[in-house]
Amino acid sequence: MTARVTTVAFAGIETIAVDVQVQMASGLPAFSVVGLPDKAVSEARERVRSALSSMGLALPPKRITINLAPADLLKEGSHFDLPIALGLLAEMDVIGHEDIARFLALGELGLDGSITSVGGVLPAAMEASMQEFGVICPCDNGAEALWAGDLEILAPKSLVSLINHFKGTQILARPRAIANVAPAGPVSDLRDIKGQESAKRALEIAAAGGHNLLMSGPPGSGKSMLAARLPGILPDLDARQALETTVIHSVSGLLPEGGLIRTRPFRQPHHSASMPALVGGGHRVKPGEMSLAHNGVLFLDELPEFQRNVLDALRQPLETGQVSVARANAHVTYPARVQLVAAMNPCRCGYLGDNDLACSRAPRCGEDYQARLSGPLLDRFDIQIDVPAVKPEELDLPANGETSATVRERVFLARELQMLRYKNEHISTNALADGEVLQTAAAPDDAGRELLQDATRRMKLSARGYHRILRVARTIADLAGSSIVKRPHIAEALNYRQMMYRR
Repeated sequence: MTARVTTVAFAGIETIAVDVQVQMASGLPAFSVVGLPDKAVSEARERVRSALSSMGLALPPKRITINLAPADLLKEGSHFDLPIALGLLAEMDVIGHEDIARFLALGELGLDGSITSVGGVLPAAMEASMQEFGVICPCDNGAEALWAGDLEILAPKSLVSLINHFKGTQILARPRAIANVAPAGPVSDLRDIKGQESAKRALEIAAAGGHNLLMSGPPGSGKSMLAARLPGILPDLDARQALETTVIHSVSGLLPEGGLIRTRPFRQPHHSASMPALVGGGHRVKPGEMSLAHNGVLFLDELPEFQRNVLDALRQPLETGQVSVARANAHVTYPARVQLVAAMNPCRCGYLGDNDLACSRAPRCGEDYQARLSGPLLDRFDIQIDVPAVKPEELDLPANGETSATVRERVFLARELQMLRYKNEHISTNALADGEVLQTAAAPDDAGRELLQDATRRMKLSARGYHRILRVARTIADLAGSSIVKRPHIAEALNYRQMMYRR
């Protein structure tokens, strides 16, 4: 009789059911794994053999064949260890075939028979829930599987405890839920930043509408500090967004606590990051920083220092909200709806415009430095601001600005207005509004329309730039509690597009 155990393979964040078939037949002793396994799956033979040996069990001298169906699908990862071991135990009559028939299993085995954590337990548990199966997963991932719904979950620490559970001598308790994952480290407060009132205003608008933000200024002006305080004024994720974000981190193996991610991700890759690291890909097609920042903030400091082809790879995902990685043997799509925040110096020395500190090559050095950024990429920043150096007299003053909590309340109210406005459009912020939805929601009054049309001609705005100004103006109106976009709102939004048109 062939033992069968259900597990999953991953294609992006999607799961594909895999039938692990274990057969022991007469013949010369052998242990083979077929069904297009990668190196980690092939090495499962030694881990499983050692784990069984640690319990005093030896594989019988037979021809053992493990088939992973469908056979034409590449199987990657160490989570196949546990289903292979369960199939062998069933074939050896240690456990019953019917015991494992109603479960989806995944987990990595240690040489001592322990079951160690793996990535992707949450989407695997969601797949099991849809098939009305239970889940067998490592103890460290048990709390993660709970978020998939009301299903039977076995989360043993070792193979021995799992066998004892099936024999009824040591029943496994249901895993205990873990509270929502808290952000790492203390959240910085906006009140810590002295001066920069205009930049703080732009940051509030960006947070309220989910707009992309580009800051340019000399070193030490507070650009990175401003970006680090953006998560503190953003509202928490709703239930759907939290589940989406948690699934991505689960597949990436970055969810050690097993809790649901409720705070918005804030990812800050170094400017030496490669294209696969930033947008996803690589040999095993893993999520990049852009997908790990889904529903959150992707902060790119020293923007012109990134490789140009890496930055240009961001352009399409910023518009579509997803990353598509095409390979000869795989085509994978990851969600990547991010709020892009970037900071840059005006030139390589950083002091363009300062007669005392600028280098001798000014203004040519600034032109060369800013030319590293393509026009289409800059056009995707809704808000572009200059962040000047802080005046010495402001540094001596005590921190007495608004706190992040105060600004967050205004951002929350503006987001609520947007949720109500777009409740039938499946979008949540002004930054995602487009087409007829945007024209209806952000239609300016006569004076505002006249100003916008005049600015479009003078600044030679592209269609994308025109619509982005409307989105920002709609957010400014929401913060002001106005149902109509008026001329002052358009004027302020135009002020945030000046940087690009000075190039």
